[in-house]
Amino acid sequence: MTMHRQKADSMETMEIKRPDQLLSYFRRELVPLFIVFLTGMIYNIGLTATPFFEGQLVQRLYDIIKGEKTIGTMFFLATLYIVIILFVQGARALKRYYVRKFANNTSRNMRHMLYNQLVHSSKKELNEDTVGTLMTKAVADVDACVEGMRKFTTEVFDTGVALVSYLVMLFLYDWRLALLSSMFTLVAYVIAEKMKTVVYRYHTAYKKSAENLEDATMDRVENAITYRVFGQENARDLEYEKSLTDYEKKAVMANIWENTLRPIYYILSMTGVVSIIYFGAGNVMGTGWTTWDIAAFTTFLSCFTKMAQKSSRAAKLFNAVQKAQVSWKRIKPLMKAYVKVDEQTEKVFGQRITLTMDHITFSYEPGKTIIRDLSFHAEPGEVIGITGEVACGKSTLGKLFLGEEAYQGNILIGDRELRTFSDYERNQYISYMGHQPELMSDTLQENIAMGGKESVTSYLQAVCLEQEVDEMPEGSLTHMGSSGTRFSGGQQARVALARTLYHKRRVLVLDDPFSAVDQKTEQRIMAHLRQMNQDSILLLISHRVTLFPTFEQIIWMEKGRCYVGTHQDLIRDHENYAKIFHAQQAGGDLDEA
Repeated sequence: MTMHRQKADSMETMEIKRPDQLLSYFRRELVPLFIVFLTGMIYNIGLTATPFFEGQLVQRLYDIIKGEKTIGTMFFLATLYIVIILFVQGARALKRYYVRKFANNTSRNMRHMLYNQLVHSSKKELNEDTVGTLMTKAVADVDACVEGMRKFTTEVFDTGVALVSYLVMLFLYDWRLALLSSMFTLVAYVIAEKMKTVVYRYHTAYKKSAENLEDATMDRVENAITYRVFGQENARDLEYEKSLTDYEKKAVMANIWENTLRPIYYILSMTGVVSIIYFGAGNVMGTGWTTWDIAAFTTFLSCFTKMAQKSSRAAKLFNAVQKAQVSWKRIKPLMKAYVKVDEQTEKVFGQRITLTMDHITFSYEPGKTIIRDLSFHAEPGEVIGITGEVACGKSTLGKLFLGEEAYQGNILIGDRELRTFSDYERNQYISYMGHQPELMSDTLQENIAMGGKESVTSYLQAVCLEQEVDEMPEGSLTHMGSSGTRFSGGQQARVALARTLYHKRRVLVLDDPFSAVDQKTEQRIMAHLRQMNQDSILLLISHRVTLFPTFEQIIWMEKGRCYVGTHQDLIRDHENYAKIFHAQQAGGDLDEA
């Protein structure tokens, strides 16, 4: 309990109040951003020292050649230049460190919020996106979004402040020439603004193609054995090759529009050099708008060249921001309020609880009622059997406990309605085992314990799997393969049941757990379930009813109606139930129900 709370506390420190707003992530990192601001201002204003000293050094060299200055003055000037540059570059190093710190923290915070949302989403919500889409969003899109934020934070200073500093310096030397030469830089900005729509469109197409490739890869790996058995490997390889080819084309196009434009922006910006050489020469000769010496001409030219370089980076920044916007738009729906653990709920887990279903009615669409007016009450230790004809709604009834579908009536756990439970509370009260084992590509032990430290031996015994596991060379450390494919269907079902028991709650909903075992094994497992769940309520959904006479209550579902009673009640009052039971007792068609 203490470790759990400590973990919850540490997670809470990364909680974002408004995770769907980018500004929230900047606000969270105010300290590193403040240091970035200070060091960024020092570095980028200090950049103007380079063209100034370059001009002064050229002028000093000219004066030495003429005999007006000594070599000592050149040495002093060069030493001062080196000291200032070291100080400025030191500020740059510090700025880069804290920009990276900001990016790393933001990446962690975004992933934490996204991960928190994914693990607390319903299965229905998760199925809205494919696995490939979710993986792309959780990895590539977060990276692209954070990279855009990092570049924006960096370039605000490395480009924005630097450009202003260079521009101010140019205006101080000759404001007319500064305006004339800067017109070409403005043209580069206008083109970059116009191209952002193109960059956005191609990068969106690239992201979609990446999703499709991720899905194709997952499908090819997970279903490799199936395709091999049915001789469809070549066909699937061709489909995969199509996805890969499309991805390569989209990636190339996105990269072209993003990266090949920068040289064009740079060439446009540097066109202003022509006017500087022409009109600047007039300034040096005394026939221009102002009077310059060699130092002023060199400083102005150097300053403009560096400004042009920064301008091309600013244009590229527009493209990077467009990429980030594409990724943010994709992950924003997943950036929802942080789901917290309700510690008050933990304190009542040990209390005795009951289950009451009061006039439950459910339908997927109007006029097609699946469950009509179901009511019953169960105490801890009781087993409730649920059965009925094919497609009568047995599994649907079990899924109501997952909280993913709206129903009429009340499901009371203790004295609380299930609708009022948070996802965390519901998961702590209810265990659910569906038709699909949903096993991981990991060891048998990890598939059952899922990080737990308790031994899995007793749970393997409970599902009558211990002998088969003992005969495996690696025992419980045997890897089950992708989705458990190295195990038989019956073994997979029993592993899933062992996992449910390992993490059992006060209400256990088991959907057809004995479909792949013989009747003797079924009886043994049922006896173990009884013994291990005396403080829990067990709802067992099954089309096999041979064990139902031992259950405290049975729900018989037929044509939307639900009938509750003991085995003897249903034998007496419902002909179809009696027919199925007697047929199975006599060894008839077990799949008739």
